[in-house]
Amino acid sequence: MRSTRLSSLAAAVAVFAACAPRGGVVTGTTVDASAYDVVIENGRLIDGTGAAWYYGDVAVRGDHIAAIGPRGAFRRARAAQRVDATGHVVAPGFIDIQAQSYENFMMGDGRALSMVTQGITTAILGEGSTPAPVNDKVLALETDSASKVLERQFMGPHGFGDWLDFMVKRGASQNIGSFVGNGTVRVYGHGGGMGPASAVEIDTMQAMVRRAMQDGAFGIASALIYPPNVYASPAELIEVNKAAAPFGGVYITHMRSEGDKFLEALDEAISVGAQAQVPVEIYHLKAAGIRNWPKMDIAIAKIDSARAAGQDVQADMYLYPAGGNSFSSCIPPKYSADGKLMENLTNLALRATIVREIHARDAGYENLCEAATPENVMVMGFKKPEYTQFEGKRLSEIAATMNKDWAEVIIDLNVAEHAGLGEILFLMSEENIQKQIRLPWMKFGTDAESHDPATAVGMTHPRAYGNFTRLLGKYVRNERVTPLEDAVRKASAAVATRLSLTDRGVLKQGLKADIVIFDPNTIIDNATFEKPHQLSTGMRDVFVNGIAVVRDGRHTGAKPGVVVRGPGYGR
Repeated sequence: MRSTRLSSLAAAVAVFAACAPRGGVVTGTTVDASAYDVVIENGRLIDGTGAAWYYGDVAVRGDHIAAIGPRGAFRRARAAQRVDATGHVVAPGFIDIQAQSYENFMMGDGRALSMVTQGITTAILGEGSTPAPVNDKVLALETDSASKVLERQFMGPHGFGDWLDFMVKRGASQNIGSFVGNGTVRVYGHGGGMGPASAVEIDTMQAMVRRAMQDGAFGIASALIYPPNVYASPAELIEVNKAAAPFGGVYITHMRSEGDKFLEALDEAISVGAQAQVPVEIYHLKAAGIRNWPKMDIAIAKIDSARAAGQDVQADMYLYPAGGNSFSSCIPPKYSADGKLMENLTNLALRATIVREIHARDAGYENLCEAATPENVMVMGFKKPEYTQFEGKRLSEIAATMNKDWAEVIIDLNVAEHAGLGEILFLMSEENIQKQIRLPWMKFGTDAESHDPATAVGMTHPRAYGNFTRLLGKYVRNERVTPLEDAVRKASAAVATRLSLTDRGVLKQGLKADIVIFDPNTIIDNATFEKPHQLSTGMRDVFVNGIAVVRDGRHTGAKPGVVVRGPGYGR
């Protein structure tokens, strides 16, 4: 009897082993004899789907996850390196749906240090404008000669794809993908001026969008408070998005207003998506300005209502009560048309009118400096020695020191620094931030350029260093706003599904080995508005395509990033 049972058991094991996935775990501790490049052991696995964590081990071969099993599953397997994750969480790498690291990827060292130390393994660019594709109209508005030389190589029918390839060929520690910027789409067809695009210009824009989608763009990304995006009408946005629709494109938008016309802007975004038949994603959903905070409940209800009716509308956010953008955005965008901002700001005949419009509550543009009030506008990025004393100061302080009206200070400083200044605007409600984090359709983006504290000069928004670690430390561990499993899902798989990235975003056999290992008890953001250039702590190890780019909290120098592309690639 005993021998019969043993024979049956042996036969069952043999059959089960034959059916096991290649290179993977059968069950328990049964493993094939193949060598792995990396085995991560003893960690608490959070796979990115939202499922509860469990103890397990992960085996990596090449750039993909070869197998996942319970603790000890790969104890007897050969491995080039073993990583002990005891006391740590092992999760899929985070995907930043609103990255801004153009300079680092195109001219910098490509390490994206402040980003990978947050656990971000994939950067998605594109808000508003992109360096590609370009034509003569786009190049004509480029004022920086070095950028013009660089961008000239992204002309031609596949300039968008050439740009993506260019960045990873230089060497990047993150994977890189992008939407095509709607401002670039508009200039490509219409130029930098205001006014409606003609039928011929729309046709040119649509052709450009189709080629960008074939090159791997994820869709069209607008930033409708900034020129030249602001000049695009809803009708134009519908037409260009129709060109992206057959390729699985998503319309992602920094809406026309996040302040006084927040709800109207949301209606516009939803309408554009419905008429173009594309999914809609709202960049950094927020209600800006104290008087607009109560509108968030209505905005959430509008999105929920659209979803209930069958329209795919979602959003993302950053996790700070302040936004950041160009200091020149406080100036009515009509003065930037055709690249004439400096000419208009130095025109004394226009000065009184511009000052009056900056002060106005409703001057026909998204006037965030007025909504924030000068006391809540922090100015940064000064280059000229006579103005560096104002770095990180509030607009109200600078105006008092210069003994000028704050609107005149906006004009004068933009002229002096040639519109190169940035600003941080304290506009949002902490209550709304927590409410938004809990939403099932929410995701996260830094909306920031990467930095290195060793070389950083001047101020920046702390989200460049701590957006995702702030989520895990402040909002998950300390304030228990959302469970850890759901936070990881929204930082990884939720973005992957939004972008139709089927090869990463989840810990699963066969997918790319973008993996983070962090201490849930210590992970935290250290950057502040006053002292932003501080790396996060607690993100111990980060693997991109199976290669460690962060070990023990330090960058390894590796740059294994690849291009990630949308579902229209190659069609």
